Amino acid sequence: MLFASRKEQLFILLGGFFITNAILGEVIGGKLIAIGPFTMSMGIIPWPIVFVTTDLINEYFGRTGVKRLTWLTTGLICYLFLMLFISMSVQAAGFSPVSDEQFSAVFGQSMWIILGSIVAFVSSQFLDVTIFWLLREKTGPKMIWLRATGSTVFSQLIDTFIVVGIGFYLPGKLGLTEYINVSLTGYSFKLMVAVGLTPLIYLGHSIIDRYLGKEADKIIEKAADESLHPNH
Repeated sequence: MLFASRKEQLFILLGGFFITNAILGEVIGGKLIAIGPFTMSMGIIPWPIVFVTTDLINEYFGRTGVKRLTWLTTGLICYLFLMLFISMSVQAAGFSPVSDEQFSAVFGQSMWIILGSIVAFVSSQFLDVTIFWLLREKTGPKMIWLRATGSTVFSQLIDTFIVVGIGFYLPGKLGLTEYINVSLTGYSFKLMVAVGLTPLIYLGHSIIDRYLGKEADKIIEKAADESLHPNH
C-alpha cells in the first residue's frame, strides 16, 4: 500500500477534505446570497466542513498537523491566486463561449476574496489551534464540544471580519454599514453551524476510533502530549 498505516491514511483523507473545501470557499466566495433578510458570501457554505476537519485533525494529529495543513493550504491558495491572475491576463479567443469580461467578472471578484482569505485563513487557523489546546489543557480528553465550539467562536469572528473587509469593503463593493451587516450575519451563521455540527464531530470521533482500533487512544495521547508539551 502507498500509505502503510491507518494513521497516514486518515491524515490524507482529513487533509483532502480540509484543503478541498478551503479552496472551494475561495473560488465561490465572490457570490453574495440572501437568506431571508440576511446577506452573506456563498463561500460560507463549504467552511463547516473545514471546521469539523480542523477539530478532528487537532484531536488526532495535534498542533503540528493543523499547522502543516494550514501552510500547505495557504500555498495552494496562493497558487490559485497566481493562476487566476495569469488566466485573466491572457486574451480569450474570438470563438470562446466565455468572454474576457465574463471571466473577469467572476474570477476577478474572487481575487479580492482570495487575498482576504489568505490573511484571514492563517490568522483564524492559528488562533483556533491555540484556543483549542488551551481548552484541552483545562478539560482533558473530555468535553470535546467545548474545545471544538470554543475555538470556533473566536477564530471565525476574526476570519469573517477580515475576509469580508478585504474582499468586499476595501475594494468599495460594500459600504461600512453593509460590511458590518454581512460580517455579523456570516459570523452568526458560522456559529450556528458550528454548534449544529457538534454531533457530527462526535460521530467523526466514533468512526475514526473504530477505524484506528486499539491505536486510537495512543494516537490521541501522543497528539495531546506533543501539543501541550512541545519541548519535552
